[in-house]
Amino acid sequence: MNARDEILARTRAALADVTPSDADVQVPWTYGQPVEVGDVLATFVERVEDYRATVVRCAASELPAAIAAGLKFTGTDKAVVPTGLDPEWLSAATGVRFVSEDAGQLGNDDLNRLDGVVTAAAVGIAETGTIVLDHGPGQGRRALTLVPDRHVCVITAEQVVSGVPEAVARLRPSIAARRPLTWISGPSATSDIELSRVEGVHGPRQLYVIVVG
Repeated sequence: MNARDEILARTRAALADVTPSDADVQVPWTYGQPVEVGDVLATFVERVEDYRATVVRCAASELPAAIAAGLKFTGTDKAVVPTGLDPEWLSAATGVRFVSEDAGQLGNDDLNRLDGVVTAAAVGIAETGTIVLDHGPGQGRRALTLVPDRHVCVITAEQVVSGVPEAVARLRPSIAARRPLTWISGPSATSDIELSRVEGVHGPRQLYVIVVG
């Protein structure tokens, strides 16, 4: 008996007591529907914090102050601002030098000389503690959130969904438009070398998340 025959024989043996009625059972499920995670926002905050990110929650009216606090907390003195970001968001951040993404071509060396970036987000996923950027208005191109060392990311409560299928369903317009997606689960980190955690290898060392609402 060769390996193929042995595998098929084991499969037949495992299925020997399965009746046709068992095999025909259909489990009702529709792609893109919410999954059970309990309190969606609380789970999202908990999972994001598990990745060693800092998470704060605030009301919409408190957002400028929350961003200013985030920039101070992360030690950001010079930050790049993506095209389309609401300038009111930055109104309380005195003492921080902001460089607009559309103020000339910023190369990787230019971005590396900046401390951080402030962006909006597209979707948050409670089950995995993931933030997705589709690089629409206020989110910038991918380099803006990968090169600077600190990322202050703003996401609204309405943008947070329960699981990955629900997130993908929300992202369909972006996918159809062939826009890039960046999935962020905490600060950049790797433990590939001698199992020692090294942060900032392929993205920001610090992720500061502001949940609005």
